Amino acid sequence: MNPIEIEAAVSELAIRPFDKGEFPFAFLRAFGNKETTIKRLRSGESNKSDLGGVLQTNNIHISVAQPGEVTKTLVALRESQATARAKARFILATDGVHFEAEDLESDDPPIVCEYMNFPDHFGYFLPLAGITTIKQVRDSSFDIRATGRLNRLYVELLKDNPEWGGTERRHEMNHFMARLIFCFFAEDTGIFREMRLFTDSIEQMSVQDASITHEVISEIFRAMNTKDRDRAETHTPRWADKFPYVNGGLFSGSVEVPRFSKIARSYLLHIGNLDWTKINPDIFGSMIQAVADDEERGALGMHYTSVPNILKVLNPLFLDELRAQLDAAGDNSRMLLNLRKRLSKIRVFDPACGSGNFLVIAYKQLREIENTINERRGESGRESDIPLTNFSGIELRHFSAEIARLALIIAEYQCNVLYRGPTLALADFLPLSSDNWITCDNALRLDWLSVYPPTGACVKSQANDLFNTPLDQAEIDFDNEGGETYICGNPPYLGSTYQSAEQKSDLQLIFDQRTSNWKSLDYVAAWFMKAAEYGKHTNAKAAFVTTNSICQGQQVPILWPLIFETGHEIAFAHTSFKWSNLASHNAGVSVVIVGISRHLGKVRRLFSVGDNGSMVIKETEHINAYLVSGPEVIVEKATSSTAGLARMDFGNKPVGGDLLLTREEILDLDITPDQRARFIRRIYGSAEFIRGEERYCLWIKDDQLDEAIQIPSIRKRIEDVRAMRSDSKKSATRSIASQSHRFGEVRQIGNETVTIVPSVSSENREYLPVGLAPEGAIVSNAAFALLDAPLWNMALIASRLHLVWIATVCGKLKTDFRYSNTIGWNTFPVPTLTEKNKADLTRRAENILLVREAYFPSTIADLYNPESMPSDLREAHEHNDEVLERIYIGRRFRNDTERLEKLFELYTKVTKSSKQTKKGRKGEDA
Repeated sequence: MNPIEIEAAVSELAIRPFDKGEFPFAFLRAFGNKETTIKRLRSGESNKSDLGGVLQTNNIHISVAQPGEVTKTLVALRESQATARAKARFILATDGVHFEAEDLESDDPPIVCEYMNFPDHFGYFLPLAGITTIKQVRDSSFDIRATGRLNRLYVELLKDNPEWGGTERRHEMNHFMARLIFCFFAEDTGIFREMRLFTDSIEQMSVQDASITHEVISEIFRAMNTKDRDRAETHTPRWADKFPYVNGGLFSGSVEVPRFSKIARSYLLHIGNLDWTKINPDIFGSMIQAVADDEERGALGMHYTSVPNILKVLNPLFLDELRAQLDAAGDNSRMLLNLRKRLSKIRVFDPACGSGNFLVIAYKQLREIENTINERRGESGRESDIPLTNFSGIELRHFSAEIARLALIIAEYQCNVLYRGPTLALADFLPLSSDNWITCDNALRLDWLSVYPPTGACVKSQANDLFNTPLDQAEIDFDNEGGETYICGNPPYLGSTYQSAEQKSDLQLIFDQRTSNWKSLDYVAAWFMKAAEYGKHTNAKAAFVTTNSICQGQQVPILWPLIFETGHEIAFAHTSFKWSNLASHNAGVSVVIVGISRHLGKVRRLFSVGDNGSMVIKETEHINAYLVSGPEVIVEKATSSTAGLARMDFGNKPVGGDLLLTREEILDLDITPDQRARFIRRIYGSAEFIRGEERYCLWIKDDQLDEAIQIPSIRKRIEDVRAMRSDSKKSATRSIASQSHRFGEVRQIGNETVTIVPSVSSENREYLPVGLAPEGAIVSNAAFALLDAPLWNMALIASRLHLVWIATVCGKLKTDFRYSNTIGWNTFPVPTLTEKNKADLTRRAENILLVREAYFPSTIADLYNPESMPSDLREAHEHNDEVLERIYIGRRFRNDTERLEKLFELYTKVTKSSKQTKKGRKGEDA
């Protein structure tokens, strides 16, 4: 269950008549417990309570109290030995009138409330559903409740008004929902002249069968688009005359409203009964955007970008510098004034703004700094100099664009209440400005300089203007000469496999004239390229959240030289971390944050997560495209090892499926054991080596062919391979049809010692899978092979050093490590090894193999499962890492960041030396 579903279930439980015997089970059911779990608890099979309550191990101990004894019962739950034995995280006591609960693993204060109000705190209990997320989201019960109710209303309205869900009217429906949100907020915050004016008017003026509800709402909308002086002429009803003139484009244009059923009317009134003063535009916008998106509605409430994560972008992009300037100013009035003027000219641009949460957070942070300036200058309550129009965005989806503008309007009002007081905030709020600074369009098809010019007016009316900006308003008139621009956001990532035809066309439009390899790029790369082009003509600085794949593997040499050609460098970066959301048991996606600029000082900042989970900040002169501290370098493919390591090639390629066999197919050949020993070999690719899958192949040497074709079943397979190759469209395949008894590409004689390296393996493993193939086995082209290589080569591959190198320079296939011999193994930097070094590493590799052997028949997948890896195997790898890392720097590396810095340092030296050698040879030839 997601938070929206949980909130709905909890709210429904609270309005039912209290049943003391059933409450604990109903409460657990509301948080997603299955009926089988409830049945076991009810029967006492898994219920370990010593107080006559319900105790679910590792989760919660619930007890229904006698009337008036809730606090006493909670104390008993806290002191219960059963609570401790079962490691219950929560304790809960209620008598149906009062409700108390406590999280025993958190410093959060206990919940004490009336029973009917406990749904307001449902976020407190989200860990019961496996949702362990950030505190800001857990505490945002209102936003989740409001989103769930708006979603139910939206779906119900579309049932009776299906045409409003079609392509032609979907925009009207979304605009209607945005109007409702504004009304609910305005009636609870005093913006309207009476509290609850909107909800009460609908309840009183529309009859119970809801037949005229749409007419009542339409009249209200019409009133809010009519100036007071014009209302007599337009015959505004007396009851609607209470609503103020709002305008701002929000209520202009059509005021048609979808028809309401009794159920839809009931939903509307329930939404109005929520306390909309609690709305948090930082969170609410991200949640509500899914209401109008058919594809996202199934994951409603899960799409949330946390404030701390947004600040990972905004702080190093510009906020840290502003706060430092504020600290330096102290109480110096002139310096504070200069900083305030600077704030008023700062522009923030999110070209994939969604519901506007990056813009909202940026606005609120700047207002907070401005307020501190005002307080230090003795000017508290001063009108803000920071216009909303400085926070511009582009968004493809209409509803998200509307919510983005609305979220900023709400954020401005809330800041004014906080810093100027309710009276001044209300005085300045209405009527809304008709300025529209959120553009609804495809950001990759727009000229950003046209939408957001570097100086002066920055927002022009668009043909598809969302808020009906007057056509004669060519641009917003405000002076921003000399202001700096910061581009930020979380654009769609989308690897090449998942891009639609339209998205591939977007990439082609941007990259086709720059590189022929653009088809390999993630979609997010286009935003970096557009930002870099924009920065060539402005003093803009940009930072985006992105999947780490654009800073790994094959995308690096395609994208980053193009970025660097524009004069941009990486100003700061966050190395890989989990970008989580509200989904149950969510692991999050691995992302990085990259900031680029053409206007840099000497210091760049590189942020990373330390071994203890704390943030580590390193100041450095350079950050390269792999997000490593060090000079700019692109790791290029090499045909042989730059460190003199053993040659690594793909395994043997069958080119004909009839050369491969299962165990059952071998039996069908009807051959003797002696024939099987001569012509059948075990074959290993990635899956066979890692998971122990059985696969076999025909392995017939040229001098064995005459004997082999005497066996009918084998002769048929050879002939089928010949036919397949002869019919191929590839000339290279046709050319080997006459040798159909052999693999199409043969790299083994068949009796070598083979070190096997899978070409793809899970990112969850702490070490890359590598090992020796059984004697006589064949390695397929689904893996790499080192033939008769010294065993110390395996020690290198099995190290943590090699894993971080492969993860960085080779990239990934989906979420798995993708190995490459030319770009991963051949480029792997290794110091010159002495004979003693090689002997020590050989012993470490032997030890790893011996430990594995002790666990036969466990597979590599079994042994390297991070949750169940045997301790002695982990110790064997630790010893291997210690020996190898001491060869590199005389001690163990502190973390992966330090490992990569050393590896890139060595790689740079090797490639620089190689280039100088080649240059010298050319000179000699001359």
